[in-house]
Amino acid sequence: MAEPGTSPHQWRFFVAGGFDQVKLETGADLLNLDQLDQKLWVALACPVHALHFSPRTAELIDTDQDGRIRAPELIAAVKWAGAMLKDPDDLVRGGDSLSLDAIDDTTEEGQQIRDSARQVLINLGRPDATALSLADISDADKNFANALLNGDGVIVPESAVEDATRGIIKEIADCMGTVVDRSGNPGIDQDKADAFFAECEAYDAWTRAGQQDAATILPFGDQTAAAFGTVKTIRGKVDDYFGRCRLAAFDPRAAALVNRKEDDYLPITAKEIGINVPEVADFPLAQAAPGKPLPLAAGVNPAFAEAVTALRENAVKPILGNKTELAESDWLALQARLAPFEKWDAAKAGTAVEKLGLPRVRGILAGSGREKINALIAEDKEQDSVIAAVTNVEKLLRCVRDLYVLCVNFVNFKDLYAGDVPAIFQAGVLFLDQRSCHLCLTVEDTARHAAMAGMAGAYLAYLDCTRHGELGAEKMSIVAVFSQGDDDNLMVGRNGIFYDRQWRDYDATITKIVSNPVSLRQAFWTPYKKLVRLVEEHVVKRASAADASVGTQLSAVATVPAPTPAAATPSKTAFDPSVVALASVALGTLAAAFTTFLAFLGKFDAWQIPLLVIGVLLIISGPSIVLAYMKLRQRNLGPILDANGWAINARAKINVPFGAKLTDIAKLPPGSRVDGVDRYAQKSAIWPKILLFVFLVWWIYAILSATGVLYRLTKNWDIPLGKPPAAQGTNSTATATNNSSPTKK
Repeated sequence: MAEPGTSPHQWRFFVAGGFDQVKLETGADLLNLDQLDQKLWVALACPVHALHFSPRTAELIDTDQDGRIRAPELIAAVKWAGAMLKDPDDLVRGGDSLSLDAIDDTTEEGQQIRDSARQVLINLGRPDATALSLADISDADKNFANALLNGDGVIVPESAVEDATRGIIKEIADCMGTVVDRSGNPGIDQDKADAFFAECEAYDAWTRAGQQDAATILPFGDQTAAAFGTVKTIRGKVDDYFGRCRLAAFDPRAAALVNRKEDDYLPITAKEIGINVPEVADFPLAQAAPGKPLPLAAGVNPAFAEAVTALRENAVKPILGNKTELAESDWLALQARLAPFEKWDAAKAGTAVEKLGLPRVRGILAGSGREKINALIAEDKEQDSVIAAVTNVEKLLRCVRDLYVLCVNFVNFKDLYAGDVPAIFQAGVLFLDQRSCHLCLTVEDTARHAAMAGMAGAYLAYLDCTRHGELGAEKMSIVAVFSQGDDDNLMVGRNGIFYDRQWRDYDATITKIVSNPVSLRQAFWTPYKKLVRLVEEHVVKRASAADASVGTQLSAVATVPAPTPAAATPSKTAFDPSVVALASVALGTLAAAFTTFLAFLGKFDAWQIPLLVIGVLLIISGPSIVLAYMKLRQRNLGPILDANGWAINARAKINVPFGAKLTDIAKLPPGSRVDGVDRYAQKSAIWPKILLFVFLVWWIYAILSATGVLYRLTKNWDIPLGKPPAAQGTNSTATATNNSSPTKK
């Protein structure tokens, strides 16, 4: 990227939000973005989601699929789209369709895109069409997806022509599982097919190994597996039995201990006992004694009676005959005969296809099913280049429609500051407290967002929004910027209505507020509102205290016993002269203060007194206004967007004029007529209005008199009013003196 001042392209800029922003007016401007110093970009990255922007287009631009569009990816998309068009200005003009003649076919990729676009129109039955739209591409995607061979390397049973091949595809899916085809149907891919045939070969090799040494591995023929299964099932209990017998033979004192005590049966016999007595499953298989064989009929633990019977029928009887007891030596010999089978069985392979049966597995291996399925998968993959070409056609169409929109919301913030259309990060409009807030953004985590957005210096309100639509309850969280009016009626819990970009309405409730100055009007009245609140609080406290005092006194009076008839009548309270003295001092103090105030006002002419009042108001409200003005000038959109995953590269200020545009205050429509009579208006006394009128007349008279205007207007009247201007000097003074001297008679 070129350094500042070295770009050969002639750039134009506009000023908005207190900083310079590049103008993007032509295709050449877009194609030279790589030559524009990125320090002059408004943003360097933005999230793919939470934008009013096509997710599919964003996905195609986000080449590394990290969920963010960065400056290099945007530049690459612009370069690619511009190279595919004869006139790059088509990117600025936009639109949902593109003429085939607009595609630059002088390059190999451009020629491929144009041919693919024409093939799409042919497949849609419109071979004579000269333009392609995104709707056409959507239809083409559906046609390709529903095709039997659609380029994804996944085949379904219907992809095969022969029934035998279809059957194998179904068996592969049944044994190895499926993958989803582009059409959404279950199918198999090359990995599934290779794994299936590998399982078939492993299962065939394993069974052949057993058949080659059948005399050793399968001593009972086909019944060997059943015999081993019964031995394996009860082997642990049989070994435990003979182990107890050996312990009893080792020490006669252990004979009574290797079997359960009588007390162990008490909990079992105290309740209803089942026929198999599962409660004694952890007891020995039989009563152990030195050298005692294992009984195979009577005297067996009832919990294992069926397992012992199966052992006798499936394993003992084929080798040792119809025995009712099993000696330890016979048991060891039986396990030795089954040891080769156990080792062979442990090495079993191809279990995934075992359910097909050995004949079917060998039939599949002997046939040509593998070659046909591999050929089908390869043929399906050959369509991938066609699908890729169609994807490039879709990408070009989407770039023509959406790329310029992204640029004027990324490289600059034209949409935000121009106000003709909302920016892609604006979620909708919030109506609350007779205001409409246009700068609203969706928020995922309110607490995390507020921690960053609080540095924006703006008044932020976080709201939970819900609506009940066709799909049930829909919820979202937003943050709204209040940049006009005041915050007197903004508080957690207040409700409003939020309209999203499709003008669907949501119930919105304030859940969190980040307080900052809203407007200069609010700043002017803030000191007086605070004073009123302090006075109100003081009055409430004094009234509460007085009420409590009166209540206490009434309670005391109510509890005083009535005087007896014999009691003497109490004398009246004597008059205290100090009360009069205190009242006199208070009245004197007030009179002195009032006199001092009048003396101070006497230093000014009458017409200057209102100006004095205005000056006092400015002195009181001035610091608040100055402080609010400084904060309002520092409001910055950057932290609000950064908290949403953007990488803002400039101080996107929200100054007072721009803030007034982002928040509208309720106004009557032009030409409206208002009936000024309010039948429920609170009636007020007329004398304040009369006093105000008299004061205004007096003030105007004082100004006209002091400036000599009244004299010039009335000097020719019979009754002189006002005084002559002071500029007449000595002659006027002398005349006035002569006129005032006594007349000689």
